[in-house]
Amino acid sequence: MGHAAAGLAALSGASTVAEAQLVYRHSDWKAPEFDRLLKSPAQARQVFDVSAIGGGKFLNNIKNSLNGLHFGFSIPAAQIQVLAALHGPANMLNFSDAVWKKYKIGEWAKVKDPATGQPALRNPFNPSPAGRELHYASQNPNDENSAFQDASIQGLQARGVKFLSCHTAMEEQARALVKKLKLSAPPESVVEDMLDHALPGVLVVPSMVASIALLQGQGRYTYITV
Repeated sequence: MGHAAAGLAALSGASTVAEAQLVYRHSDWKAPEFDRLLKSPAQARQVFDVSAIGGGKFLNNIKNSLNGLHFGFSIPAAQIQVLAALHGPANMLNFSDAVWKKYKIGEWAKVKDPATGQPALRNPFNPSPAGRELHYASQNPNDENSAFQDASIQGLQARGVKFLSCHTAMEEQARALVKKLKLSAPPESVVEDMLDHALPGVLVVPSMVASIALLQGQGRYTYITV
């Protein structure tokens, strides 16, 4: 249970029940990490606003942007900061196979596993074709077996892409899953379970629409929605 939720439970005396935490306060999340992104000195800063899963096509768009900026415009990789701001159904891409299997995310989000053709019981957009250790067969950017053509979440993270998860969307989705699956657990317990199984490197922000406003206004990130 998060610190704010725990505090509410203590005040109410309901220590065994997960209290709703529909709104994150500044102390509830990793605000300093977001602040570092906001103040990034990178020459090229871009945020992708993604709410629809759309077969994961936006991941290929991010890959193409990285390649265009680096190879086409000769911007050093260290001077590129791309953010994947996932909310709505796309928010589910921020979580591990355990969440996808337990809460039947593939059925709920209408995502099929390309390996089985059935509703996905794993996050099919996360693993790299190069394996967990990212052993690529080529360093040629024109080779489909190189890191530069890897559009998986794992592969893009290795190239510096930061994936953001929306806490508000998570709360809404937990309630939808509790209702659909007829779970006895309260929605906040589902949220805590999801947080425990976020993919490595994912940053949960209070509200994605608010975060994007700051990234555009203060961080001067260019904005694209796909």
